[in-house]
Amino acid sequence: MPEMSSLELLLTAVIALVALATVFGVILGYAAVTFKVEGNPLVDQIDALLPQTQCGQCGHPGCRPYAQAIVDGEAINKCPPGGQATIDALASLLGVPAPELDAEHGEEAEVKSVAYIREDECIGCTKCIQACPVDAILGAAKLMHTVIVDECTGCDLCVEPCPVDCIDMLEIPQTLADWHWQAPQTPAQRFASENASGTTISNTDANLIATDRGPDHSKDHSKDHSKDRAA
Repeated sequence: MPEMSSLELLLTAVIALVALATVFGVILGYAAVTFKVEGNPLVDQIDALLPQTQCGQCGHPGCRPYAQAIVDGEAINKCPPGGQATIDALASLLGVPAPELDAEHGEEAEVKSVAYIREDECIGCTKCIQACPVDAILGAAKLMHTVIVDECTGCDLCVEPCPVDCIDMLEIPQTLADWHWQAPQTPAQRFASENASGTTISNTDANLIATDRGPDHSKDHSKDHSKDRAA
């Protein structure tokens, strides 16, 4: 039997590897389809409403675990970065009353902030890099670190681990690019807030509230009863 040339040996090895890769690919594809675990779409919807700061202030390691916890029955008011707007959005999605932010988990910041490393004081310990949940800090051991501003979520988790205290949280001034009108309150919402503060409302607002809640048929019913008595 003649010996195989080196080229033939190489082709045989390549064909064998391709055949094995094809077989294992088919097996893995079949397993992925057969044993696929369907996720809860409600978790995805809740996660989309959360601010994705991954700060852990809610008591969970990230926004998606908190979304899963909300589906499992946990309160929706444990996210200070999202604030009351996120709580209202979650309440609207789930069809439940919107509570106020739980103060035990922190306070809502009026202005967004980002981390800033004073680079001339940085010793390159990498502790802030390890603490950052979104990999927004660039650097290496014993080298200067810096923050990628566009990636920073302002969670301030990098501040405490810094041994030389060279990280500041700087407020981001509002510009025309991120400024927006506040959504106006409906008459019913304005009535609820004014009623809670003890403020009286005008007759015009009362009529608007009645219109917002729908037509009042009480007068029609009283007219019907008066006609029945007259008959």
